[in-house]
Amino acid sequence: MKYRKLGNTDIDVSVICLGTMTFGEQNTQEEGFQQMDYALDRGVNFFDTAELYAIMPRKETYGKTEEIIGNWFLERKNRDKVVLASKIASKSEDDLEWIREGSKSLGFDKKNMEAAIDGSLKRLKTDYIDLYQLHWPERKVPRFGILDFEYDPKDNDWTAIEEVLYNLNRFVKAGKVRFVGLSNETPWGMMKFLEIAMKKGLPRMMSIQNAYSLVNRVFDIGNSEVSIREKCGLLAYSPLAGGRLSGKYIGNKKPKNARYTLWPRRFNRHHTKRGEIAIESYFKIAKKHGIPPSKFANSFVNDRPFVTSNIIGATNMDQLKENIDSINLTLPKEILNEIENIHLSDPNPCV
Repeated sequence: MKYRKLGNTDIDVSVICLGTMTFGEQNTQEEGFQQMDYALDRGVNFFDTAELYAIMPRKETYGKTEEIIGNWFLERKNRDKVVLASKIASKSEDDLEWIREGSKSLGFDKKNMEAAIDGSLKRLKTDYIDLYQLHWPERKVPRFGILDFEYDPKDNDWTAIEEVLYNLNRFVKAGKVRFVGLSNETPWGMMKFLEIAMKKGLPRMMSIQNAYSLVNRVFDIGNSEVSIREKCGLLAYSPLAGGRLSGKYIGNKKPKNARYTLWPRRFNRHHTKRGEIAIESYFKIAKKHGIPPSKFANSFVNDRPFVTSNIIGATNMDQLKENIDSINLTLPKEILNEIENIHLSDPNPCV
């Protein structure tokens, strides 16, 4: 395994991070335990979860993923071997009425944040979280399949960044959180959080968790420079575009228990006509060079200069092994040039 520093801390996190959102929905607790055992044995010391999980979000499985991880910590007695990341849910247009007082009232105010962190700690059966992240901004910004920012002058009902940082600082001082991070954030948001933290002596954002893959390189445009120059590295999620870059859906295939088979409309940001053309092109390159498509796509993400860690996910052990194996592959310049030609012909067909 390879390791990189988390932000400007002295914490080494594995370049492969175990994503866990399938635990409690597509994967049972027993399967989750098997994945965590194997990942840890392979040197993966970084696990990511969220209070929202399992996915797809519903009342019956809210917090289930954290519970499974907590049960694993309790049984294995190995909490100290894992750098654990979790996330607090924010306001949403989606129906999340089972989370605290509901979708519209979710946010990063003191009341919501205290309830969220205490709930996560209880489910995770731990007294601290290494990296606590804001799952998505309260502000109306492009996210989850939307590319362009549309300014709304009425969008003023969000917790001030300084207040959010003071709330997070309470958790740090109490020992509940070691470090903090962002997710689904814009370059402006990154810089404002970093600027205010520096001026006020408040917790500094050490990472940003945004989507990144061969078919979604929006992060390259603005966030990447901030990540590199400010030491706020990317924790890349959806490196396989929801599994589509594995090639398993090519030809309208519908694999059993796969995300697009179970919820074909929910993840349509990864399923576009342009995207399918690009995905098939990348699939052909991987096959031409004798590289498993998932390993090929993950390797590209692993080696981007602004990436701290690549959050992989799997619903079976074969997928997990292949995803982790990507750490041993470095794509040569010849292949990177082929990738760039496809990218330039149609940048970001899936956002």
